Amino acid sequence: MTQSATSPMIVLDGGTGRELMRIGAPFKQPEWSALALIEAPEYVTRVHQSYVDAGADVITTNTYAVVPFHIGDQRFTTHGAHWATLAGSLARDVADKSPHRVMVAGSLPPVCGSYRPDLVDIGRARPILAVLVAALAPFVDHWQAETLSSLSEAELVGELTAPTGKPLWLSFTIDDDHAGAEPKLRSGESVADAARLAQRIGATAILFNCSQPEVMADAVRVARATCNLAIGVYANAFPPQGDDAEANSTLCDIRADLDPAGYAAFARAWRDAGATILGVCCWIGPEHIAALRVVFK
Repeated sequence: MTQSATSPMIVLDGGTGRELMRIGAPFKQPEWSALALIEAPEYVTRVHQSYVDAGADVITTNTYAVVPFHIGDQRFTTHGAHWATLAGSLARDVADKSPHRVMVAGSLPPVCGSYRPDLVDIGRARPILAVLVAALAPFVDHWQAETLSSLSEAELVGELTAPTGKPLWLSFTIDDDHAGAEPKLRSGESVADAARLAQRIGATAILFNCSQPEVMADAVRVARATCNLAIGVYANAFPPQGDDAEANSTLCDIRADLDPAGYAAFARAWRDAGATILGVCCWIGPEHIAALRVVFK
């Protein structure tokens, strides 16, 4: 799905973890958003529905935390495929009942730890991702590999998802510490190289997520100049994280300036830079999606 800057906007959903916590779902570390899937999946359905009601065109399977990093090796070995299948079926059911067309994105996380390219172990990641791909494939419209901090992670996802024949969206997390400089992944690899890789391995979209809003427009511009793919952004709302941070390791304060109107102002800049897929990431909820839907209707 290659899009131009004049293509209709696709609105994604938003963060799952804090929304589950907000509505009273089972929620604690280390399971994070996986705990509701395990203990009370009806809450996951409620979150998906809230984003559909807000106007999202895409809902994302609640599989980001269905990995040993969050649920432990033994539970993943015993239950990982079942819980991933459940996550896929919950999202599919909500999408199919929607009065407007809603796509299901199969979330494939960085299984060795978010924000930590130094911890990437392709040999360990391969069998974990293979379980998620096999379990989710019957339910998803496309794959959404999220919060990738290195090119090697993206290459692995491309290899594992290619046999399914489903489109692949690659979403990279950007180094937050160098706003205004050449945008780079957290590995130090360039956004331009990420865009070239995405095109080479047959991805249909390149996105940027789980980073500060201020660094996204430059990433979009570089990607637009480098590849002929759809481009998307879904930023987070918490303060910048250090090099030793791990996503979902703690609850962070939310930036006061990123209310729905403030976030929508950033989104307009991303659209002007060439993004045609927009959503929200950590700590931002359905009210922000509703604001994006109004702005980009």
